[in-house]
Amino acid sequence: MIKAVLFDIDGTLLDSVDLHARSWVQTFAYFGIAADFREVRGHIGEGADRLLPAFLPKETSKAQQREIEDYRAHLFKKEYLPKVQPFPKVKELLERIKSDGRKIVLASSCTEEEIAEYKKIAAISDVVDCESTSDDAQSSKPAPDIFLKAVERVAPIAAHECIVIGDTRYDADAAGKAGIPFIGVLCGGASERQLLQAGAIAIYKDPEDLLLRYSTSPICEASDARAQRSSPRALSKASGRHAAPGSDPSPAL
Repeated sequence: MIKAVLFDIDGTLLDSVDLHARSWVQTFAYFGIAADFREVRGHIGEGADRLLPAFLPKETSKAQQREIEDYRAHLFKKEYLPKVQPFPKVKELLERIKSDGRKIVLASSCTEEEIAEYKKIAAISDVVDCESTSDDAQSSKPAPDIFLKAVERVAPIAAHECIVIGDTRYDADAAGKAGIPFIGVLCGGASERQLLQAGAIAIYKDPEDLLLRYSTSPICEASDARAQRSSPRALSKASGRHAAPGSDPSPAL
């Protein structure tokens, strides 16, 4: 039985992925580094500890990396954060989960300061039980640290009694390493195929779609979701049919 639901934030609950990517491109340009928007966007979901080395020269010092990271954080808060909006029905989905007696945890590669702002934007502060962020982790996603800390904070609930909802392969990889089943959403920009190949046991278009199909979702299924994860076929809720990993299902958009 699922007793706790762990949510990623950017691209899962909030429509913020493009905004993060643009802020990074603008930051890199300020420091004289050319970076392609689409390439940067593909790294959103990782923490800055993993994103920065992908674009900076190898000789960049830790102090320089910190300067760039701080500049980007200030830029995002000033110019991009006011543009962030929640996806439809986010609050209603969390309230539905909460009404069933399940714990709700936010587990994101953002910072503790950022997550406080995100809860306000989505108007979900009153339904979130706890959170874990990059500030709690030695390494960000796809390392499992953030999800492991989340499980620690809902103890005695065990990892197999939790489920992760996220929008990237980084979420899926981190959940897998933590021993937690993973539900994917397409609203962050990843394809259904990418998420299934990364280990998703089910796929939904967005939080609203998950809310509409909530009663038949893995969150409510009595059987052990770990058994589904090991199955050679994963049920795609977005397309309403089974899709084998490696196949090319067409997402319902």
